[in-house]
Amino acid sequence: MQLIEHSDSPRYVRLHETDNVVVVVNDHGLGEGSRFPDGLTLIEDVPQSHKVALVDIAKGEPVRRYGQIIGYALETLRRGSWVQETQLAMPAAPELDSLPHCDAVPAAMPALEGYTFEGYRNADGTVGTRNILGITTTVQCVTGVLDHAVKRIRAELLPKYPNVDDVVALTHSYGCGVAISARDAYIPIRTVRNLARNPNLGGEALVISLGCEKLQAGQVMHADDPSVDLSEPWLYRLQDASLGFVEMIEQIMALAEARLQKLDRRRRETVPASELILGMQCGGSDAFSGITANPALGYAADLLVRAGATVLFSEVTEVRDAIYMLTSRAQNPDVAQALIREMDWYDRYLQSGEADRSANTTPGNKKGGLSNIVEKSLGSIVKSGSGAIQGVLGPGERVIHKGLIFCATPASDFVCGTLQLAAGMNLHVFTTGRGTPYGLAMAPVIKVCTRSELAQRWPDLIDVDAGRIATGRSSIEELGWELFHYYLDVASGRQTTWAEKHRLHNDITLFNPAPIT
Repeated sequence: MQLIEHSDSPRYVRLHETDNVVVVVNDHGLGEGSRFPDGLTLIEDVPQSHKVALVDIAKGEPVRRYGQIIGYALETLRRGSWVQETQLAMPAAPELDSLPHCDAVPAAMPALEGYTFEGYRNADGTVGTRNILGITTTVQCVTGVLDHAVKRIRAELLPKYPNVDDVVALTHSYGCGVAISARDAYIPIRTVRNLARNPNLGGEALVISLGCEKLQAGQVMHADDPSVDLSEPWLYRLQDASLGFVEMIEQIMALAEARLQKLDRRRRETVPASELILGMQCGGSDAFSGITANPALGYAADLLVRAGATVLFSEVTEVRDAIYMLTSRAQNPDVAQALIREMDWYDRYLQSGEADRSANTTPGNKKGGLSNIVEKSLGSIVKSGSGAIQGVLGPGERVIHKGLIFCATPASDFVCGTLQLAAGMNLHVFTTGRGTPYGLAMAPVIKVCTRSELAQRWPDLIDVDAGRIATGRSSIEELGWELFHYYLDVASGRQTTWAEKHRLHNDITLFNPAPIT
């Protein structure tokens, strides 16, 4: 990364020597006539994080960023001009039947030993970073009753059990009025099941059902599952109540208190960093995402993998245009084929809705300088670091391997977060350029911003300012190490994220591509 830097001068970032566009660093952008130290002069106003032509680019010629083609000029782009999305034709998506396989597999990185955190060890061998009572549901019909019960549990019972962090209702919109045996119904069903098995719930999740729904409790909890405790009452059906609403609430509270008593006896213990399952995601992305925050996450991801941990990266549409870089890094042909399988499935899913991957970019992405999904993808995959990709999960699947794993999800923030929780994520990190109050109830969410201006405006929402990289106050390596240590501190409960402090929690949002009846 080449940074033209001086605190009082116009500044830009050039990511690769072959790039013919650069990105403006200065807060609030730069005006016409601004001159960079290397002589490049703006011929029009350019907002912060937007692209400037470094040379004259003729109509039809490729526009390059990250050393890759992000579009073709629809008109002549003059040196020093603002390069905007309307001036670019988007390249076609890479053909899935002609991708490289395992031709650039990185060598194994040296082990990083001696790093630990304080976590809650579970009976199935997993480790939680929080000690939470989870109460899941089989159908949306019970949500109102459960929400009422949770409010009372939190107010009346939780203060009696100080070692329990919270009680969380895992409510969702699935369970009935759905084609339960449809081809793709396995995705929401296994997601609901695996959410209840998340390590932060300590194997003590309860199930509240109505009774007549299509998704039955036995599909959510299995008697032979070591990750949940079914030795004591774990299910309550509202239709079994004979005295109405009051009995429902009392029965749910009684079940909850029995579980709270068990959870309260748990204590943190020192465990190796290899027990972390980190989920990475970005939302409200901008052109700085691939310059500051995502590269720092990538460096920290390498450190976690070296320490033996599990690192999940996701968002199919935000890796689709850079998939050739990922199949090259696949540990073996099976992993490469699994990556292609998930890309192909999602291509067909979008086509069935008469959409394509270009539907991904938002007005905020474009306002932040991202011209199209190709440019966005190149910045997104940087989160994956530099190591070999060692596994692939389908949506709703639970992770069983260590290392760098692609967890196939939609790019929607709350759907992606839900699927990563189902995969077993016990710690979440979320990068943003435009800003978002996103949070999850089941796992701590660390917010990393791409620009220092956002950190200054939202000091009580942003946990880590990665904009320091663009201004030269920190290197990617330095911030990567800072994040690595911060992960361990948050996992240990020594640090509390802003989302936790404010109780900012997005809803559980299932991915259901199957029909609703």
